[in-house]
Amino acid sequence: MELNLIIFGVLGIVLFFLMLAILFVLLFKKDDKHLSAFSDTLFRGQAELAGRLAQMSETSANQQNILAEAINEQKISVLKMVDEKLLQVTKNVGEGLQLSTTKTTETLNDLRERLTKIDVAQQKISTLSEQVVSLQEVLSNKQARGAFGEIQLNDLVTSTLPPSAYAFQVVLSNQKRADCVLNLPNPPGMIVIDSKFPLESYQALRNAETERDKIEAARFFRASVLKHIKDISEKYIIMGETAESALMFLPSESVYAELHANFVDVVEVSYKSKVWIVSPTTLMATLNTVRAILKDARMREQAGVIQKEVGVLIEDITRLDDRIENLSRHFDQASKDIGEIKISSNKISRRVEIIEDIQLGEDKHKDLLGSSKLIEKE
Repeated sequence: MELNLIIFGVLGIVLFFLMLAILFVLLFKKDDKHLSAFSDTLFRGQAELAGRLAQMSETSANQQNILAEAINEQKISVLKMVDEKLLQVTKNVGEGLQLSTTKTTETLNDLRERLTKIDVAQQKISTLSEQVVSLQEVLSNKQARGAFGEIQLNDLVTSTLPPSAYAFQVVLSNQKRADCVLNLPNPPGMIVIDSKFPLESYQALRNAETERDKIEAARFFRASVLKHIKDISEKYIIMGETAESALMFLPSESVYAELHANFVDVVEVSYKSKVWIVSPTTLMATLNTVRAILKDARMREQAGVIQKEVGVLIEDITRLDDRIENLSRHFDQASKDIGEIKISSNKISRRVEIIEDIQLGEDKHKDLLGSSKLIEKE
């Protein structure tokens, strides 16, 4: 591009000189001598100009060749660099795709496992829904609801107390049948547990939508629970036969929470009537307390026997001490006797030596007799 601009500039200069020559010819055409000189000068200038143009053209061609070679080398270098970059990009893309494929496979496996777990959970939820529906059907029936409460009460009592501490379906002296009784020592005595509960009124309270319906349902629920408290107080609290209080078991934590949250007056009436309202959780705590009471009562009953056995044990320990003391004295006497026996044995050994050496001579004999006297002194 730059060479073309140079060539066009040179051609412009040549044209300018040609026009200038023509102008001179027109001005000096009358003077042939001057014209001839000018023509010679002009031709010489043209020749020089043509030579310079040829030289410039040759230089331009050389520069174009150099530039073409440089461009070719640059092109080769650029293509090589581009190829290397493409290879590196292809390699990175391949590694990225492989890593992405691996992660995608792992993610799909995790997703498959999670979907499997979700299917299992969905099946469990479906089974639980069926069980809830069955439970609702059970609780909708008054007799079935009573049986359900008795079964739950039975499970709680039998899993906490020993068999001698309770009984089910006991007929009292007033011919009323108690769902469960706890056999406690006096005081407090036998405690009755009733497992029935007014679920219809509670369901009506839960299903009420308008404010008027809620007020009516709350009034109905309060009346039902108060009547149930009164029935338990009259049926299951008998002077001289049962304890001064009874338990009303509600196999539903929600009913228990509703009473203590929004019907405090009903709970106060139960306190005054000595009918304690318990849920599965609070009944478990009560039964554990009863278990502790029974254990303490048994300990008190066995206190006399334990005290007697402890006295006998003390006598045996005293007798054992005396016998150990006697045995120790016998050991000391035996040790003393053994020491005296050793002394006598040593004397006998020395006398035997004297008897064996008595034949050695008179001086020696005197020495032996002296030793014998020393032995007798010992």
